[in-house]
Amino acid sequence: MREIALPTVTGTNASIVSRRVASVARGVSVAHPIALDRGSGAVVWDVEGRRYYDFVGGIGTLNVGHARPEVVAAIAEQAARLTHACFQVASYEPYVAVAERLNQRAPGTSPKKTALFSVGAEATENAVKIAREYTRRPAVIAFQHAYHGRTLLALSMTGKIEPYKQHFGPFCGEIYHAPFPYEHRGITTARALNALEGIFESTVAGDRVAAIIFEPVLGEGGFVPAPIEFVRELRRIASERGIVLIADEIQTGFGRTGTFFACEQYGIEPDLLTTAKSLAGGLPLAAVTGKAEIMDAPAPGGLGGTFAGNPLACAAALATFDIIDEAFLARARTVGARLDATLRALQARFAQIEDVRGLGAMVAMELSSGAPQIVEAARERGLLLLLAGTRNVIRILVPLVIDDAELGEALDILSASVEAVLKNSQSETQRGA
Repeated sequence: MREIALPTVTGTNASIVSRRVASVARGVSVAHPIALDRGSGAVVWDVEGRRYYDFVGGIGTLNVGHARPEVVAAIAEQAARLTHACFQVASYEPYVAVAERLNQRAPGTSPKKTALFSVGAEATENAVKIAREYTRRPAVIAFQHAYHGRTLLALSMTGKIEPYKQHFGPFCGEIYHAPFPYEHRGITTARALNALEGIFESTVAGDRVAAIIFEPVLGEGGFVPAPIEFVRELRRIASERGIVLIADEIQTGFGRTGTFFACEQYGIEPDLLTTAKSLAGGLPLAAVTGKAEIMDAPAPGGLGGTFAGNPLACAAALATFDIIDEAFLARARTVGARLDATLRALQARFAQIEDVRGLGAMVAMELSSGAPQIVEAARERGLLLLLAGTRNVIRILVPLVIDDAELGEALDILSASVEAVLKNSQSETQRGA
């Protein structure tokens, strides 16, 4: 492939952030006051040339790493052939090939079909549309602390008020939220299931519910893995009541939890599966994949979108599928084990770290105090982190291609940042006692 000269970025972090403040709506928030220039693998550089380990990964979009050569080559080759056509106008092979690959990899033995979209919110909204058409029912049950997107129906299903819902209502009707099992906050599986049954008994009849949508691991809600028995009960309840079970694997998919999809670890087949984020190696692509008879419920014209399944994104997705093999998944489990061990060692030293949890390489720690300060301290040392939950959870979404030496150095930075912030916090507490 011919090497392409990259344009020189002019400006400093401060100048670009200043331009951002002047030109971009303030509702588009930013986690770090820097401007990135380039990335490779699990490392990024800002416009001033400073290097950072990336434990954010585009919020889970870069499982195969920044500027993965196979993905870059696939995009370039496709760009020279066809950049866009709109799949509703005429077919093109990359879209069909991505659908075939998703159908093959989705959990369960039922025949599958797929529809492609551009972003995760489109996927969750269209999954609900498909479920409503299939069941001819209106209601949807989602869960507290869940995140399903920012568009109106997706936001209505999102179980978190700040900062997402603000004063954006009224929201869509017939959306009901049940507690999600969250042991650290006292919500057991039994309590969550009892509450769900209570919704059927007193709020909405089961024969009015089109879909139950759940994340196998809460993403924005704080990286809380769903207990196996909870997910299996959801499958049973949905099957018995004729409800479509939607697994939102937008953040958990493509190796993040140590298997291609997290649902594989729960031993269930969802009726519909939503994906996005790492599906296309960083390019905007999303999908709903599910049982063929359910996917075919909407009539022609009911699904689609002008940019849905763009050829460049599809080419990137096909390259990504080839990268995520068994060795890649094994590496994800190894990375996850090292992350978990480091966080648990820190938890043993600092009482402010109340909980460490996760699935595979989707790992987080919940703190009583100090989380935002740790994020700042880590950035100053060359590590980018991101908060979740109620800004008290530090979540890790490192590209899974990080090597052992890089991972060790990044974890050393994390440990030093935690120690600097929490030791100071302990000292302040002792002085005030």
